[in-house]
Amino acid sequence: MVVPSLATVYTVGDTSGWVMGVDYSTWTSGKTFKVGDSLVFNYGSGHTVDEVSAGDYKTCTVGNSLSSDTSGASTIALKTAGTRYFICAVVGHCGSGMKLAVTVSKTKKASAPAPSADDTQAADAPTASSGTKKPSGGNTTVTTPAANKPTSTSSATTSTQSSSGTALSPIAVALLVISWPVFSMLVLT
Repeated sequence: MVVPSLATVYTVGDTSGWVMGVDYSTWTSGKTFKVGDSLVFNYGSGHTVDEVSAGDYKTCTVGNSLSSDTSGASTIALKTAGTRYFICAVVGHCGSGMKLAVTVSKTKKASAPAPSADDTQAADAPTASSGTKKPSGGNTTVTTPAANKPTSTSSATTSTQSSSGTALSPIAVALLVISWPVFSMLVLT
């Protein structure tokens, strides 16, 4: 039997958020970031969240971002293992410490079967709302709990694939985290 692990949603800088004056290397110490987790950056106007290369992170070089957001609330899904680098691209902010390096490790599933070639190709392509993975070839793979019957459909081919674990989207995890205390209070009163 496999016990599904829940993804963790990390608020960067905790209550301080994504601002100057926070030591983000200290913030990451003691935390274990895993594939499936998410980073939430909360910040005011005048800041950005830019994902950059290791070299641009080290030198605080702006203008070569892999991605950039200025919305004030950026959520970054950690979909693959490896180190991810983030800076504030406002001139001087990165050099003043607004930079974050996060090392993401693979999730460990207890006694899970080895993924097939289609599962491996699909691992980095979940949809935001359903946890559905779309491998190449037109098939749709739905990951469901073992107690449910998995179904998959496509216009050209019908295929059924399943995993013993449950895939949770970051949105589902956030809703669970938010609603759990309310549910607990209702049950305990």
